[in-house]
Amino acid sequence: MTQEIEIGRSKRGRRVYAFDDIAIVPSRRTRDPEDVSIGWSIDAYQFDIPFLAAPMDSVVSPQTAIMMGQLGGLGVLDLEGLWTRYEDPEPALAEIRNLTDERATARMQELYSEPIKPDLVTARLAEVRAAGVTVAGALSPQRTQELYETVVAAGVDLFVIRGTTVSAEHVSKNQEPLNLKKFIYELDVPVIVGGAATYTAALHLMRTGAAGVLVGFGGGAASTTRTTLGIHAPMATAVADVAGAR
Repeated sequence: MTQEIEIGRSKRGRRVYAFDDIAIVPSRRTRDPEDVSIGWSIDAYQFDIPFLAAPMDSVVSPQTAIMMGQLGGLGVLDLEGLWTRYEDPEPALAEIRNLTDERATARMQELYSEPIKPDLVTARLAEVRAAGVTVAGALSPQRTQELYETVVAAGVDLFVIRGTTVSAEHVSKNQEPLNLKKFIYELDVPVIVGGAATYTAALHLMRTGAAGVLVGFGGGAASTTRTTLGIHAPMATAVADVAGAR
């Protein structure tokens, strides 16, 4: 039964939980670890360990994606990151690591103002493919129409459309929004899309034909959404709701 609480006059909400709010305890039956599989699959692709590395410059480089794949997981390359803007992004990444809090935002805006180069998108994905692991790359909904043909032509195995929060129906008065259902239907590559944090939003994303849905926004340790905007999705409830939609 859903427990609703009063937030303020005319506003009600339900109690939700982060992972820190809950604990998993053993039941009456235990199981031998040798009998447990932590493998998983999405579409036709099989993985040995349940890790999908986030498409962020601070997390995944082409080499990291290769190493993740060799270990049995999946590394997703950010195709709007520094690796597709600079031939050699290492100096920029080293500079970012040493920026002060006061200087970081302005300098990173300068670094990321460099245009994305389609030939670098192709080259980075080809580097991962040459290692013989599953190739995954991510674009935001805003960049998908512009670059998806380049990404697919480069031989990507899994296409990730990732934003802070992504819905099946985006409304805009200024530009033609990405029609997810039409896009996924016409694409020959499995699509993973998100983030979503509610039962309804996830259900609508699944109905577009997406092979997978990314859960949550703003709740991770590396996310700035919570500190910048003051909003986030408590992940325990978000995972349970999206699992319910599945």
